[in-house]
Amino acid sequence: MVIRAYAKINLMLDILGKTTDGYHSLFMIMQSIGIFDYVTVELTSNRNQIELSCSNDALPCNEHNIAYKAAQAFFKEAKVKNPGIKIHIEKQIPFAAGLAGGSADAAAVIFALNELTEANLDIEQLCAIGVKVGADVPFCLKGGTMVAQDIGQVLAPLPPIKNDFIVLTKPDQDVSTKAAYDAFDTATNIHHCDTNGIIHALANKDEYYGYIKNVFEQFVEVPDRVDIKTTMRKYDAKATCMSGSGPSVYGIFDSEIKARSCYNDLLKKYPNTFLITPVNTGLEVIE
Repeated sequence: MVIRAYAKINLMLDILGKTTDGYHSLFMIMQSIGIFDYVTVELTSNRNQIELSCSNDALPCNEHNIAYKAAQAFFKEAKVKNPGIKIHIEKQIPFAAGLAGGSADAAAVIFALNELTEANLDIEQLCAIGVKVGADVPFCLKGGTMVAQDIGQVLAPLPPIKNDFIVLTKPDQDVSTKAAYDAFDTATNIHHCDTNGIIHALANKDEYYGYIKNVFEQFVEVPDRVDIKTTMRKYDAKATCMSGSGPSVYGIFDSEIKARSCYNDLLKKYPNTFLITPVNTGLEVIE
């Protein structure tokens, strides 16, 4: 089975506090976007073996890869014997970028194994397996436009957003997710997001651009973020925001001409720049 596994951006990300077990409780509006990895999963005759390969040598191809962990979790939780599988990931989503690329790959593996082994688990059962692997995996299994709460496992669908154009740039800087949350824990005078406002706007298909916000931008330093946002605003972006804990920054445009001009400008300086549109699914079976 070959699957397109789509990336995501956060239209909103707020941190509400900590759960009793020490995790951060989040409020997010997640949106699937048209950057994807190709994930191929096939059954082999090497019983109990998980073989993993990837087009990007920088990623591990062992139990440290989230796609490998997803396969292990599926067989354990679904109580299905591993007949032997081979996974290949053709990477197109930038990694360590705040775009849930690894979670998308994990979601594709869980979905494919459910089909290939004829386990017949429903989507909620698959999400229950996915959240054990990563907080974004349940969203990546469902995709579209969704509210995600707590650690990401509480999901509620929203109407699809307008088919606007998105320019997305990942600068060279890396951001440590742990360091980002540690910075939140020590920050003061945090300005939280208007969660009610964006839900009302999206639910009623009103203009939502003014509500787009990521609380991490207040205390996660990405040196190129100001430059990228300035360029996006020069071409009349309706909104600009960082995704996840960074470093990727996106701008939303209601004009393809303006979006393409912005894309061409940013691409001169930032090779990891994309011109895309929203999509209404997390996974798409190709064959």
